[in-house]
Amino acid sequence: MELAGQRFLVTGADGFIGSHLVEALLAARATVKAFVFYNSFNSWGWLDTLDRELLKQIEVFAGDIRDPNGVSEAMQGCDSVFHLAALIGIPFSYHSPDSYVDTNVKGTLNVLQAARRLGTKKLIVTSTSEVYGTAQYVPIDEKHPYQGQSPYSATKIAADRLAESFHRSFELPVVILRPFNTYGPRQSARAVIPNVIVQLLSGHSSISLGNLTPARDLSYVKDTVAGFLAVMESEKTVGEEINLAMGTEIAIGDLAQEIIARINPKAKVERNDERLRPEKSEVERLVGSNKKLRELTNWSPSYSLKDGLEETIAWFREPSNLARYKADIYNV
Repeated sequence: MELAGQRFLVTGADGFIGSHLVEALLAARATVKAFVFYNSFNSWGWLDTLDRELLKQIEVFAGDIRDPNGVSEAMQGCDSVFHLAALIGIPFSYHSPDSYVDTNVKGTLNVLQAARRLGTKKLIVTSTSEVYGTAQYVPIDEKHPYQGQSPYSATKIAADRLAESFHRSFELPVVILRPFNTYGPRQSARAVIPNVIVQLLSGHSSISLGNLTPARDLSYVKDTVAGFLAVMESEKTVGEEINLAMGTEIAIGDLAQEIIARINPKAKVERNDERLRPEKSEVERLVGSNKKLRELTNWSPSYSLKDGLEETIAWFREPSNLARYKADIYNV
């Protein structure tokens, strides 16, 4: 599928990955309708930070992914859909699981139902590596068992299986794309990389973190977005579940030291029990296989961890960007 000239809906366009995806689609000469979360402040999330000339090219639809009527209205007239809208914070899912079911499961069902009714050409449903839980073997491929180690991951497993069922039952042209841990500019401070960067750039010499031993497979956001585009373009991806991973891993403690070395080598890491997950809920190791993605598309990563961290830190060093974050508050 050629991206140029196609009309795409991006749900979650106001978020971290979604806003970068909108930019990439515009660069590919596609037409974009951005589904953002309705609020009385008329805020479009991270889209508000884009160049005004870019914003003029985007049709913004403010709605709620939990509402089937708004979802259906937003999808009308769109050729294909990137569905990224979700609640993603794991600690918040411990005490507000109902909101995760409503947003991640029912929201995905709303998109699937509308896509079936409207004859959507292709739908990418965004999954997460958290559906696998702690790796039972590495690298994790698409045949790895699922483990719901948090309410968040359980709702994403449910959403994935709904998507699969619509493909099998109704031949809906769905792809389940499963990014591992994405990082980069605009990421929420609840994630470890911006968390560490914001604390350091705010002058903290003691960096507060949770468990330092879990290992993660990290993808720079531009590589993740390139994966989304490659999956949409490929004629081989419909009906598939596909990992988007680098195939490398780094422990959280080592990652923190990589960032500290670039900003303030004298800073120390301090463990904060408030930031720990329950023992059986902690995902100890995630490292994915990207073999299937490479076989089905022309995707390959362009950024090393070193390069991605440098771009990310440079973005956070901009005072206007750093000012959007609250270094002294733990974001769940």
